[in-house]
Amino acid sequence: MYPNYSKAFLDLKDVFVKKVIQADSFLKVFIETRTSEQTCPCCGCKTKRVHDYRIQEIDDTPFQGKTVILVLRKRRYLCTSCGKGKRFLEHYSFLPSYHRRTRRLAFYVISLLRQTFSLKQVSILTGVSVPTICRLLDTIHYSPPDKLPEAVSIDEFKGNASTGKYQCILVDTKKHRILDILPDRTQSHLADYWRNITRKERLKVKFFVCDMWLPYVELARTFFPNAKIIVDKYHFIRQVTWAIENVRKRLQKSMPTSLRKYYKRSRKLILTRYRKLKDENKQACDLMLQYSDDLRLAHMMKEWFYDISQLESYRKQQQEFDDWISNARGCGIKEFEKCAKTFQSWRKEILNAFKYGITNGVTEGFNNKIKVLKRSSYGIRNFNRFRTRILHCTS
Repeated sequence: MYPNYSKAFLDLKDVFVKKVIQADSFLKVFIETRTSEQTCPCCGCKTKRVHDYRIQEIDDTPFQGKTVILVLRKRRYLCTSCGKGKRFLEHYSFLPSYHRRTRRLAFYVISLLRQTFSLKQVSILTGVSVPTICRLLDTIHYSPPDKLPEAVSIDEFKGNASTGKYQCILVDTKKHRILDILPDRTQSHLADYWRNITRKERLKVKFFVCDMWLPYVELARTFFPNAKIIVDKYHFIRQVTWAIENVRKRLQKSMPTSLRKYYKRSRKLILTRYRKLKDENKQACDLMLQYSDDLRLAHMMKEWFYDISQLESYRKQQQEFDDWISNARGCGIKEFEKCAKTFQSWRKEILNAFKYGITNGVTEGFNNKIKVLKRSSYGIRNFNRFRTRILHCTS
């Protein structure tokens, strides 16, 4: 049998176990260390003279769902060479000075903070109080980036932090990592932020991906003159989806009650790609489209645009896209005329999305994780801690 199984199981250097007390909710381990030569912090001389002993309870990492408490018999040494008679505590590799928790417990708490647990959940798992976890979280620091990648993506999310309702996220689209979290999405704040990054780094950015919000584009043109501005594919495709939905809603107002309810319940038949529908659903969709010429034309325009977005040839996409805008402008459906006007205003940025194939999908994935973190924590008002949690969870 292994003679030092308790010591090996505890995995603490230069420590031997004197006694173990087990209860339903906790485990108390009484430990000691052997007397060794210590260095006086005052004069630097060596001494082995023990002045007295003190008992201290130290929190350790949980074991089998129980809180582990190390009861340490600490020594105080007396320096005989020092004229002041300096008394000092023994140094322990597993215990920082003036702390009542082991180093590995602190590291365990920090590792749990990489998950989307709330601070209360981490407190329950580790037995460490929430204020102590907050102090540990405040020791983690992530600096703003001093270098920029080739492709930068920007988006906002509803954080409800102390700095405002919306916060801003910057993402390296190609390497799938968050660059930074900003407290505000206003144009003035973003301009101040970009000014702190050298022009040399800003000129390295070749692609700037954003949604259809004009301040983002204006900032990109000012601070990233070498970058191709790309509108995220989701944000312009949903303009077509909204257009056909608004056509359906407008027509439903003149329908009988039973028919209006049927069109509302069956709206997915109109929104789904026609070629993906089963035969019986295609028949039902055809029957719905016979109700109105506007709805039938809107469905045709929707299918046409979806086909354009999936073309492999950029030149063909460009030609078809311009033809789609021309047809939508003269189709007589106000919803699609409005959509065509929007596409004409964002033509260059949309064509860049077709040409380079870069999207904001990675950013939206990070935003989803941020929502999970915010929901599990019931909101985080302190922006600095919110930013640290986001970067720590995704680093």
